[in-house]
Amino acid sequence: MARFLVDRLILTLAARPLLGSMALILAIGLFWGGNWPAVRFILRDLPPFTLRAIGFSAGALVLLGWARWRGLPLRVAAGEWSWLAVTGVFTILGFNLATAFAQLNMPTSQAAIIAFSMPCWALLMAWGLLGQRITRRQWWGLAFGQAGLLVLLGPAALAAGRQGLVGPLFALGAAISWALGTVLIKRRGTWQSHAVVITGWQFGLCAIPMIVMMVVLEPMPRPSDWHNTTWLALAYHLLFSITIAQMLWFMNVNRLSIAQATISTLIIPTVGVSSSILLLGEPLSAKVFIALMLTLAAVAIVMLHRRPST
Repeated sequence: MARFLVDRLILTLAARPLLGSMALILAIGLFWGGNWPAVRFILRDLPPFTLRAIGFSAGALVLLGWARWRGLPLRVAAGEWSWLAVTGVFTILGFNLATAFAQLNMPTSQAAIIAFSMPCWALLMAWGLLGQRITRRQWWGLAFGQAGLLVLLGPAALAAGRQGLVGPLFALGAAISWALGTVLIKRRGTWQSHAVVITGWQFGLCAIPMIVMMVVLEPMPRPSDWHNTTWLALAYHLLFSITIAQMLWFMNVNRLSIAQATISTLIIPTVGVSSSILLLGEPLSAKVFIALMLTLAAVAIVMLHRRPST
């Protein structure tokens, strides 16, 4: 019965592409937006390499197991392995590890705003790697995005010296890593393997260095000492962010243009900031609000194109 429902859902989305794209965008935005406070709860009991080792391993097992259950071939074409590995390093390993360290060094709400300046960086990279032209409207979007970063990285952060810049630099590195991986997925073109299989193997490859770093650098976690919120947040993180949302992102990038795919990120910082304020008790300062508005304006300007007049 479950397999029948999943297959019917996939057929419905394929038959109605606009509805399918909007559903994917909404799901990605909500799942990844809520993941920001979830990860912050988890980091109270688990160090970053341990968190990512657990998450990546679980993602690989769930996605590849689900693909096997559906009868999808787990074998990846020889020509796709290098692309699979490189895009996985940037979209999964680089982004997730950098955001974990960013949240350990700055408020979660601010880290979310900086990380989801990703569409602006993706636009610049698509210009250089895919030959996509940047319009005047998109240049304005880039300017708004940089203004949002300057608000968060303003005099207070600079006055704090190196320590004040550690968190923002990790969050910015996460945004650039995710942008590059997304553009490379698009540059690869058509993938022969199913999105579930590709994402599952990416998680598996990324889990290997995280397991090594966990064993070498971090103490073994004691689940008996974890808070109840850690267990709940970890369940949300593994199910909705690591497995479902990551797979949906790969599917959306392949079926849409870079600009259209990254429109889903318009929802994420709003959900991330709002949920961080509600669940973590972080204050909504004027600086955070202004930076969020500038970032949302940047993404809106970049993604929402005017229709040509006829």
